[in-house]
Amino acid sequence: MSSEMVAEYEVTHSKAKSFYNRYERKAELQHQTHFCPGCGHGQVHKMLAKAIDELGIQNRTIMVGPVGCSVFTYNYFDVGNVSAAHGRAPAVATGVKRSRPESIVIEYQGDGDLAAIGSAEILHAANRGEHITVIFINNAIYSMTGGQAAPTTLLEQKTVTTPNGRSAASEGYPLHVSELLATLQAPVYIERVGLGDTKQIVQAQRAIKRAVENQVKGLGFSLIEVLSPCPTLFKMSPVEAQRWVREVMEKTFPLGVFRDHTKETEPRALPEAGPALDQIPQILGVRNEDLPEGNPIAGIEELNLGVRVAGFGGQGVLLLGEVLAEAGLDAGLEVSWLPSYGPEMRSGTSNCHVRLSRRVIDSPMVTSPNLLVAMNEPSLRKFVQTVPAGGWIIYNGDEFPADCARENVRVLARPFTEIANELGNPRAGNMIMLGALLEIIGVLRDVNIDAALKRLVKNPRFTELNKRALARGRELAKDSRAVIN
Repeated sequence: MSSEMVAEYEVTHSKAKSFYNRYERKAELQHQTHFCPGCGHGQVHKMLAKAIDELGIQNRTIMVGPVGCSVFTYNYFDVGNVSAAHGRAPAVATGVKRSRPESIVIEYQGDGDLAAIGSAEILHAANRGEHITVIFINNAIYSMTGGQAAPTTLLEQKTVTTPNGRSAASEGYPLHVSELLATLQAPVYIERVGLGDTKQIVQAQRAIKRAVENQVKGLGFSLIEVLSPCPTLFKMSPVEAQRWVREVMEKTFPLGVFRDHTKETEPRALPEAGPALDQIPQILGVRNEDLPEGNPIAGIEELNLGVRVAGFGGQGVLLLGEVLAEAGLDAGLEVSWLPSYGPEMRSGTSNCHVRLSRRVIDSPMVTSPNLLVAMNEPSLRKFVQTVPAGGWIIYNGDEFPADCARENVRVLARPFTEIANELGNPRAGNMIMLGALLEIIGVLRDVNIDAALKRLVKNPRFTELNKRALARGRELAKDSRAVIN
């Protein structure tokens, strides 16, 4: 084909800019999502990303995703992302929008989340007319957890928990969320759309864009309910599942607009953003008490340490983090400790976040750790790129993998498990690594660590072992030959 002929062609459809270039949830096939073939989530994701692109709001958008098949939105959308507990997305979205009123907050939930444990949350958010946009995926079943009956499961529909079909007498009637919320005065726009055929998909795209645009205009609360196929749990082919949405689901959940007050609604002035975090203690009349005299961290006003500890289950990952956090608490610091559950646990690893600071901690998450403690190679490879320049990595291995080397990141690589075995118990490897960490950060005293261990480790058999392990770790950190700059 000649260059002249190529010039006549124009790209009319491409991947939305609001998606990441690669989906790094999976090590392989990073051009694909995790959704099953024929799943409606993938279609709605594309519609939503297209709307964000067309409205030019990518840098202003914050998505709130809870559990279920909606949980991995943060792996796909290149926008601000916040994860919420089961059913709590409306409350989280409310907090995000009120604290950052200039942002566009999009809440993405399934029926087993929004219509079940989250029903009270969505009801009150809608009743308050919160300035948020809600995308509600209704596939009439609990998909991720194995196909149990959902609040929207149809009468006579068979599921794992209704093997003979849903009965109104025992399970009640399907919950009509759009009709329910439309009885409230505050919502501006509520519409139910479907993915049953091409015509419905085109209308769904228009409705989703309009719901997001309403927020851009400052009009208030909008919700789009999407009737979506779930071929895997329906036990149908993608084509059959799509037909079932069109021919069966619609009879219970008719499509249409249930509330449209967009024309008569005047844009409301957004509230001013709340006070800065460092102003909150003063507003509340709270102040940090002076640390005990002689504490080596007294006077370090800007201390803000973020530690990520990661390894296999059984290596003492969480205990290491707990001891560090408890010791910081004993020293009078602001402290947070957050174990990580969910996809990380499913892939066989465990990790936790620890923060130590002289100031109020805004979030327990540690996305860019000053110090990474990697107890195995998979954890090292998973988090090595998150350590910023000037940070530290403590690695449990004979040598640091050459392809993991980072410029301006200091490394201490030792076979800590083998060294612990020399002390008499390989399970003490986490305490040796903690000792090395303490020597590196230099902000906690032995008395703080002893107090933390006393509270957390009740078995006196480990008292002497832990002390020897901590001392051995400090020795390793002092050995300059163990440090790679």
